[in-house]
Amino acid sequence: MSDLTHIGPDGRARMVDVGAKDVTERVAVAHGRVRMDAETLKAATGRDTKKGDPISIAELAGIMAAKRTSDLIPLCHPLPLSSVKVEIEPNDAGTGLRVTARVKTSGRTGVEMEALTAVSAACLTLYDMLKAIDKSMTIEGIELLEKTGGKSGDYRKAGS
Repeated sequence: MSDLTHIGPDGRARMVDVGAKDVTERVAVAHGRVRMDAETLKAATGRDTKKGDPISIAELAGIMAAKRTSDLIPLCHPLPLSSVKVEIEPNDAGTGLRVTARVKTSGRTGVEMEALTAVSAACLTLYDMLKAIDKSMTIEGIELLEKTGGKSGDYRKAGS
C-alpha cells in the first residue's frame, strides 16, 4: 500500500499535494473505439441522424468532459487546460469509429485522466446518438497512448 500516492499512512484517501512539483508542459493522448455494424457506421459518417451529427456532438462531449474531469474522478486535481482536441474517424477495418483525444496543459500534474475521460465521454455519446440504430455496439480499447512532461518523464505505449 505504500506505493499508492492517494492513500495516506492511515489508510485514508487523500489528494496528492503537487505544490512542490515543477510546472512543465504536459500532453496526453488517449484513444478508444466504438465497434458497430456497417449500417450504423454509414449513418454515423453520414453525419445526419434523427438526433443530429453524432460525430460533431461526440467530439464536443469529449472536450466538455475533459474540462470536467476533476468533478467526475475522485482526487483528480482541477487543471487549467490549454488545449483539448477530440477527433473521431472510421477505423481502418471499417468496423466502427476510432476516438482520439489530445489534451495539453502547463502545470504540476499530468493530463492523462483528462484525455481518458474525453475519449470515454465521446464514446458514450456516440453510443447514445446511435443506439436507436444499433444497441449491440461495443465500446472498447480505451487506453493511454502517450504522455509527456513531469517528473516521471515521457511514456509511449509500445506499438503506437
